[in-house]
Amino acid sequence: MSEEKNASEGSSPSYPISSVDNALRLLLLFREQQSMRLTDACNYLNVAHSTAHRLLAMLIHRGFVRQDASRAYRPGPMLIDIGLAVVQKMDVRTQARPFLENLGTRFGETVHLVTLEGNQVRYLDSIESDRALRVIARTGQILPAHCTSAGKALLAERTPEQVRALYVDDVLVGPATRSIKSFSALESALEDVRQQGYATNYEESEEGVGSVAIALVNAADRPVASIAIAVPVTRLVPETQTNLVKALKEVRQQFRDLSV
Repeated sequence: MSEEKNASEGSSPSYPISSVDNALRLLLLFREQQSMRLTDACNYLNVAHSTAHRLLAMLIHRGFVRQDASRAYRPGPMLIDIGLAVVQKMDVRTQARPFLENLGTRFGETVHLVTLEGNQVRYLDSIESDRALRVIARTGQILPAHCTSAGKALLAERTPEQVRALYVDDVLVGPATRSIKSFSALESALEDVRQQGYATNYEESEEGVGSVAIALVNAADRPVASIAIAVPVTRLVPETQTNLVKALKEVRQQFRDLSV
């Protein structure tokens, strides 16, 4: 078994933690082979059987490694899920890009593609409006999910119990005066989203900015991202909102069909 190539993984930290490093090295070993025995781990790390066993036991506990019927160690479900999640984000950006471009051209407003990370949202992609008064692109930014229409659209796809698990405190903090301030208010807002099928944001993330969003689901009806159309609040009149909602619901269905 060859040693992993450190050059491609960054410089060594000033204060390395050997137990963490050894656990990560075991995971990296799966790049070279599909399974390993306890003896393999001992020889690879040059540690005692008891040390290797404790490392593997912790990796099993966290789902990064599993043990098959032959007692061999293999990649666990958590390791696979992380890899799939990364690939999925790349795929959803590619799949959603034409929809973002179409919506941006059709309405002349900024369009965001967003994913949920815990109780925050990450902006994966944006098409920025070319109007003088516009909402800027937020690609790469992270915001509290409860302060954005995109975040509320994704939170509403979860059960109330799943949402509760994401929020330890009942008091919520946001960047704007109109941000949702309590978990009970968030629960009420999410129930509205579930009933109407879309989410809104009126100056909850930034003064002067409004938006309408809808969750994108795959063929299994599993939410993978959300699309938000962000508009200066002076232009987010009822007629405009109705048109945006109609277009977003069409995109949701088209994206789902594309995932079949």
